[in-house]
Amino acid sequence: MVPATDSRLDPDVFERVRGLDAAVLPPELYGPEFRQAYESADGVVWKLERAQHFHEPYEPSWVAMAEGDWERSLRLIDEMRDSLVRDYAGYAEFRRVRVVEPPLTPYMQWELLVLAARADAGERARVVPASAVRRYERPGRPLPELLVFESGLMYEVLYDAGGAHLGGRRITDPAAVESCLAALARLYEQGEDLPGYVRREVVPLPAPPALSPVLRTSPSSPQEHM
Repeated sequence: MVPATDSRLDPDVFERVRGLDAAVLPPELYGPEFRQAYESADGVVWKLERAQHFHEPYEPSWVAMAEGDWERSLRLIDEMRDSLVRDYAGYAEFRRVRVVEPPLTPYMQWELLVLAARADAGERARVVPASAVRRYERPGRPLPELLVFESGLMYEVLYDAGGAHLGGRRITDPAAVESCLAALARLYEQGEDLPGYVRREVVPLPAPPALSPVLRTSPSSPQEHM
């Protein structure tokens, strides 16, 4: 796992992202644009994921989890495996840095199992504890959710307060993209491979409770994302 601090990382590297000039894309534009960028990407595509809950009612396994039907949710995750292979086969390597904050929320217990299935399909994901990124955050401002391409393109992925996807901000500032790439690579280097973490910390857990009505709903229209 990542140490609590790393003096080689600029503590403001992620906070500066929010102030950068960017094109704001609604979900109906962001989704196809990201997919095109991913399918044509070379090198490595990086994802930084910080929030501990997202609203994903377009995903049947999420719905089953939210309703408290854990066994059905697990079956549906298994049924996703063939389609997940198609998400990665023939495309650039996809590396995810997933921040985890115990005790795990029901969403995180579910998502980490989905990410383990994604790892089986070809994704390269590692886990870092929330304590490792505290120095890069400001009060009330957790790390942004980022997708970064080595070609000099980066998206800040946007969500509402309930975790529903709202689209993204396209950022092409070369220095900002380069610094975020370096920081993500450093976090990834020191992280723990996600499958091992899941086997140790997630698989033994009892089924999570159903989500509260507040967490099952969102003021925004849900949109699928990777």
